[in-house]
Parts: sequence; C-alpha cells; structure tokens
Amino acid sequence: METLTNNSRKITTLLFITQSIFSAGMIAMSTLSAIVGARISGQENLAGIPAAVYLVSIALAAYVWGNVITKAGWRIGLSAGLMIGGVGGAFSFVAIQINSWTLILFSMVLIGVGSAAMSLSRFAAAEVNPPVSRGKAVSTVVLGGTVGAIFGPLMVGPTGQAAVMFGASELGGAYVFGSVLFILAALVVFFGLRPEPKLIGDQISQMYPEAMLDSGEKRTISVILAQSSTRLAILAMVFGQLVMVMVMVITSLHMRNHQHELSAISLVFSSHTLGMYAFSIISGRLTDSLGRGKVIAIGAGTLVAACVLAPLSGQVFPLAVALFLLGLGWNFCYVGGSTLLSDQLRPAERTQTQGFNDLLVSFVSAIGSLGSGLIYAGTGFSVMTVTGAIISLGLFGITILWLRRQKDAMLPQMPVV
Repeated sequence: METLTNNSRKITTLLFITQSIFSAGMIAMSTLSAIVGARISGQENLAGIPAAVYLVSIALAAYVWGNVITKAGWRIGLSAGLMIGGVGGAFSFVAIQINSWTLILFSMVLIGVGSAAMSLSRFAAAEVNPPVSRGKAVSTVVLGGTVGAIFGPLMVGPTGQAAVMFGASELGGAYVFGSVLFILAALVVFFGLRPEPKLIGDQISQMYPEAMLDSGEKRTISVILAQSSTRLAILAMVFGQLVMVMVMVITSLHMRNHQHELSAISLVFSSHTLGMYAFSIISGRLTDSLGRGKVIAIGAGTLVAACVLAPLSGQVFPLAVALFLLGLGWNFCYVGGSTLLSDQLRPAERTQTQGFNDLLVSFVSAIGSLGSGLIYAGTGFSVMTVTGAIISLGLFGITILWLRRQKDAMLPQMPVV
C-alpha cells in the first residue's frame, strides 16, 4: 500500500512539473496568436484563425491520442506529443520571419497535436489516485499552469527583444521559447514517468472498487453519454472553454488597438493565467468536499461576472481583473468537470472517452476562437462578451437543475398510505 501511495504521489508530482514547463511555453505563444494572425494575414477579421486552427487540431488529435495512450501508455503518448509540439513552435518562428500564412497555420496544427496529448495528462493523475482525492489530483496537475501563468506572458517581452537583437521579428521570440520548453517537457516525461500510470490505475481500481462502474463490459460512448452526470461534466468543460477562449483570444488585439504595449498585454495575460491555474488546489479541495456540481456552478457564475466586467473599460487594471475572473471561472468548470467525468468511467473506458471529451472541448473552443475574430471585427468587443455571458448563464442553469435532480434522487420516498 505504501509503495502504491508513493508511486501515485511521484506520478502526480511529475505531471505537475511537466505541466509547469509546458504551460509556460504554450501561454507565451498563445499571448501573441491574435496579433500574429492579424499581421501575417493583413486582416483583423482573420486574427482568430491561427488559434482556431490550433484548437481544431487539438480536437482532432485528442481522440487519436486517447487510443494511442490506451495501446502505448501515458509515457510514450505524452512524450511523443510534446516533441511534435516543439517542432511546431520552431516552424512558427520561421513562418513569422518569412510572413507565411500557410506555414503559420501548419505550425499551429503541430502545436495543437502536441497540446492535445498534454491536455489529457490531468486524467492520468485522476487514474492513479483513489476517488476521494481525484479532485485534488486533477487540480494539482492544473496547478502546474501557475508557473506558465507567471513566467509565460512575462517572457514575451524579453524574448521579443532577444529576437530583435538577432535580427528577427519581435513576435518570433516567444515561439522559440515555447519550442524549447515543449522539448524539455517531452524529455522529462520520457525519462521520468515511471512506473506506467495505467498499471497504477489498474491497482487503484482493484483496491477501491466502485460497484456501479466496476461490473460489466466496456460501454460505448453513446451509452456513457446517456448518463446526466457525464453530460454535465462534458458541458462544463465545453462551455467553460468556449467562453474563456472567445474573450481571451481577442483581448490582445483589443488592447493593441487601444495602443497598449506588449508589456501591458503580457501583464493582463499574466493576471488571466494566474486565475486559470493558481487557485487549482482550492478548486480541487472544494470539488472533493462540496461536490462536483457545486464547483461547476461557482465556475459558471464567475464566468458571467468576467464577461460583464470585461467591456467596461479598456484600461489595463479593469481588463486584468476581468481576465483574472475569466481564468478562475474556467478553472472551476475544468477541474469540477474533469473530476465528475472520471467518476463516471470504468478503467477500460477512460482514455478513449476522455479523448472524445477533449475532442468536443477543443472543437467547440475552435469555433469560439474563429467567431471571436469575426464578432470583434463586425460588432466589437462588447457584443462578444455579452455572448459569453449568455452561454455562461446557460451552463449555470443546467448545473442548478442537475443539482436539484441529484438532491431529489437522494430524498427518501414517502410510503403510500
């Protein structure tokens, strides 16, 4: 038992470290995606295209990675994905230098493929921990993004200056930085992720049998989706990601049009990513104590507040507060939804179903990224944030209905007289 506990703790810690390295590189690159899209295409209404391509690539690759990890294991799947993402970051740098629209989109595909593998790592942490501490385990991996929240955006300015010193475009420095960190994260996983998390997960399943999920054959995805709890888990992650992406992706261009420098844009994104990751331990503990549904409801309500505040002022501080709340709301939806989904799955169903979930999350958020550029160019920042608030209210309402049904199902039935 002690060996199993130590291995679970070791794996969770290594995934936290890997997430820290990965997120610093990813956030540095994503901070500039809308600016890069507008500059290379020459049209503001196409600013969200690179991010949309990136997200579509995550969507299409997530389900594939789920199957790859099922057969090859977490160590091979995660390290291979991160190496592919590193190559994509290097291609992005080249695309910026030669002003190639085709190459920047291709590089976004590679980065998206790599990110799809890494996004599944939170489920590896859930797999190697018992049900009572799954929320904390998922949140620990997500917490790794705090490092990226702090260092990723803050490195945009210095890496840009370094790129200029070497005669390259200011925008290219962040992509070299991201490429190096992707490759470093791949090496950490390949050499450090032992024993294989799937083996630990099988032992955990035997030690903590869940009668409702442990019996019977592997179910199809359609059968799994028939459960209301599964649907809520996926909707929490889908809608939370959609709203977050809609507002986040275009904020850098919105600020650039208000004559803000890269340093100011980086500060706002640091606030946003701090909200996304820094409070993960809190959201994880609340997920295990309050319950998955209540945490999702808190997240949806926070997203509404963020969307209402974002368009009120174009100054740095109000935008930083709004983007912080946007990240925090996403975190609660993401941690609560990921944990609730893990609760619904048998061991044999996990990686494939979780890959399908991330396919949906990324595909819908790609639509949000593409739509944000179109809405911003056509109607402005305010209309886009109002749209996000409406979507968040919808998620809040769905979650409250689910909580009421869960409560009603637990009430004792009165005898018929």
